[in-house]
Formats: sequence, C-alpha cells, structure tokens
Amino acid sequence: MNALDTWLTILLLTVGTILTRCSFFLLGDSVKLPPKVQHALRYAPAAALAAIVVPDLVLSGNAVSLTWANPKLLAAIGAAVFFIATRHLLATIVAGMTLYTVLRPVLQH
Repeated sequence: MNALDTWLTILLLTVGTILTRCSFFLLGDSVKLPPKVQHALRYAPAAALAAIVVPDLVLSGNAVSLTWANPKLLAAIGAAVFFIATRHLLATIVAGMTLYTVLRPVLQH
C-alpha cells in the first residue's frame, strides 16, 4: 500500500463517518423513523453504558470475579441499593466511591 492509497483510505473513511453520524442532522425531519425503532433507540444510552461499566465491575485481570472479594462489584451493589433508597444521583456517586475506597484495601491482598 503506497502513500496515495493510505490517504485515499483515510479520506473515504472520514467521509463515511461524517455521512453516517450527521445523516439525521443533514436530512432533518424529512425522514421519520417508525415508532418501534424510536422506542428501541430510547434504550441505546443505557445499553451502551452497561456495556462499558459491567465488564469493569466483574472482570479482575482477565477473569470474571463474581465473589465477595471483588470491591468494585460490592461498591456497585451498595451504590445501587443507596440509589434505590434515596433517588439522589450525586449522593449515589459519592456513596459508591466511598464504599470502593473503603473496601479496596480491605478486600485486596
């Protein structure tokens, strides 16, 4: 692959990325998504967040750690219980981080 091929590939990938990400802005209201698709897209942010957070909570090294010795998992469970009880997001973050800070030195050897 020579330099021209590399730059052409970068240019085409850039154009493709811009078109796919900006298509809803460029087309505006002329394209209507079906109600089922709109309903399904409401779950996309939560699904993306779960896909990022859950592996960090349950993986220790390259192995799944679903034990009581996993401080991240215990802190997440504690934060979830705290949120269910209080419904206060900022306090939940503080509670979860406090739990993790306390549990990490105790549970890790």
